[in-house]
Formats: sequence, structure tokens, C-alpha cells
Amino acid sequence: MTTIYHDEDADASIIRGRKVAIIGYGSQGHAHARNLHESGVEVVVGLREGSASRAEAEAAGLRVMSVADAAEWGDVVMVLLPDQIMGPIYAAEIAPHLSADDALMFAHGFSVHFGEIVPPEDVDVLMVAPKGPGHLVRRTYTENSGVPCLLAVHQDATGNAKALGLSYAWGIGGARAGVLETTFKEETETDLFGEQVILCGGVSEMIKTSFEILVEAGYQPESAYFETLHELKLIVDLLYEGGLSYMRYSISDTAEYGDYTRGPRIVTDETKAEMKNVLSEIQSGAFAREWLAQAREGAPFLLEQREANKQHQIEEVGERLRSMMPFLDPKKAP
Repeated sequence: MTTIYHDEDADASIIRGRKVAIIGYGSQGHAHARNLHESGVEVVVGLREGSASRAEAEAAGLRVMSVADAAEWGDVVMVLLPDQIMGPIYAAEIAPHLSADDALMFAHGFSVHFGEIVPPEDVDVLMVAPKGPGHLVRRTYTENSGVPCLLAVHQDATGNAKALGLSYAWGIGGARAGVLETTFKEETETDLFGEQVILCGGVSEMIKTSFEILVEAGYQPESAYFETLHELKLIVDLLYEGGLSYMRYSISDTAEYGDYTRGPRIVTDETKAEMKNVLSEIQSGAFAREWLAQAREGAPFLLEQREANKQHQIEEVGERLRSMMPFLDPKKAP
């Protein structure tokens, strides 16, 4: 069992005694910057010239600089940029401004683990990764709560990297919930695996395929939508609150019996073998190389698939049905 740290294990004075540059002001960036600022930490936000986020950050009472100036100003640099652009921006605008005993921080290990970023040997390199989206990190902080965090030390140049990480987690509210130790390797590889085989890839394909099967069998698309997508939230909420056993306790006996008898016919030994292949591609770096090569070409496959999937029948049916359910606060992708 991993050790779990909380507020009482963190020394708040450590992060309060540092100058923290948050690079990026997206989902995680805005939450980290605002939470740290309100925890009494000296913070600046590093943004590219002309960033649309500048006004938002300044409206929150935060000081904004260029990425290079922020990296030079801070002695803790937290890089919260998309994986595909992090390496080039680090090389051009962050690396030249790192000094001995600075701390280089991340909320995801991708760029360091796969060698896109190779930090100098005289800086601490660590990760504090909230296990939730930025809006939840921000909201729970304002509610005097927090989102659990992962902490990993990749390079301990000063001998104080772990203490700094715990203090940083305290500053964003994560230590209120709990901080679990891991490694850059474990966080990166499990995160990618989860995204690809279940959370995004697996679930998306199961939803689309089950919808298609019902419609092709002559059932109304509206009925198919409710059964294959809409009601998924009900099940996920039960899983989120109490795990598999609580979900099965909460559903009908008929549904539970179908779970045990038909589920293994969908996720078969062949499916498990392919999941292992996906994991092997992640572990070997093949996926990272493939994705970064795509990104450098402008991500044509990603853009093609994004557009094609917007045209899927389930999206048209879903948009129409969600408009009938204002309690959902329906959203539409830009």
C-alpha cells in the first residue's frame, strides 16, 4: 500500500518562500495559479504573446509575463502545456532561464518520461498531478476541500524535492484530500493506458458500436441513444461513489445477472490481449513517437477523425434530445 500524505505532512512555508511561475492558463493552469495565489504564494503566469487567457488571468488578480520572463523570474517553474507543444516551448523559452537549485515541475510525466524534455542535472524535477480536471481542482479548493494528487520525484538535485512537492500540493488544496507517491513512468503509462482502453477510446467505441447495432436492428435512434449513452452517467456515478459492488447493489437483479453472464462475452480474452498490445505500445514509446510525429505534421488524422465523429448519427440525435433536458445544462463542442 502506498503512503498517503495530508496537510499535516506538508510544510506550507516551503512553497510560500518560493517564486512560482505557472506556464499556461488552461484547465490545470488557472486552478494551480489561483489556488496558490490564495494560499499566500507569490505567483506569476507565463503566457505566449497575444494569449486570449491574459485578460482572464489578470482579472483574477494574477501577474502575467511572457513564458521566458516567467521562467527567468521563478525559482519554481510548473509547466502546464499540452504534451505536443511542451518540448519545443521548453527548449526555446524555459530551459535557457533555469538556474541551479530551481525546481522544474509538471502535472503529467509524458514529456520527461519519453525524453521530449531532458532537464539539467542541477535542478529538482518533480510532478504534482491532481487526479481531476482543473475546474474541479479550483472548485473544491474554494469549498475548503481538494482533489487527491500524485507526487513523483524524477530528480532530487537539492535533497528537498519531495518536501517541495508536498508543500505545492498543500498550496493547490490537494493535500486536504491526500497525496500519493508514484513515479513519472507509472503515472505516464497508466494515464495513457486508461485514456486509450477505457476512459476515452474504449468507452467511445463501445457507445458508438452499441448505438449502431440497435439502430441497424430497427430500433429508434432516440431509444438507442438513451440506452447506450444517456444512461451511462447513472452507472458511472454509482461506480464513482461506491465501486463495482455498489453499482451492482444499486441496479436490478436482471441487470446484474446480465453483467456477469454477457459482459465477459464482450470483453474477451482477445480483447484483453489487444489491451496488452496497447500497453506495450505505450511502454515502448511507440505511441508517444506516433502522436508527436502526427502533431508535428499538424495532426491531420486527429482533425479528420474529430470532424468525422461530429457527423455520427449519435451526435445529431444526442444534441436534439439534450435540448429537451435543460437540467443537464447542455454543452456543444466549439
